[in-house]
Amino acid sequence: MYLEIVNPEASLVSGEVESVTVPGVDGEFQMLNNHAPIVSVLQAGKVKFRGNPTIAEGFQNKFSKEGDKWVLHITGGTVECNKNRVIVLAD
Repeated sequence: MYLEIVNPEASLVSGEVESVTVPGVDGEFQMLNNHAPIVSVLQAGKVKFRGNPTIAEGFQNKFSKEGDKWVLHITGGTVECNKNRVIVLAD
């Protein structure tokens, strides 16, 4: 599936990933290929994804690794998943 993470500064991440986990307001949830369409509000926490998408130049320091997953700490935002495309609008 295709992942894009955008914040007010720039598009931070774009590319193919295997999974995306986000901190929803009712708890953390994961999206995989062929996930049902969803739009959700996000709370402060970690956006985690497995894969090797492109991380924008100058923003690599915002990401860390936990095992085989990349991690980005956010203070809130929204996520939309539709037709194997996940877009995270992060604060």
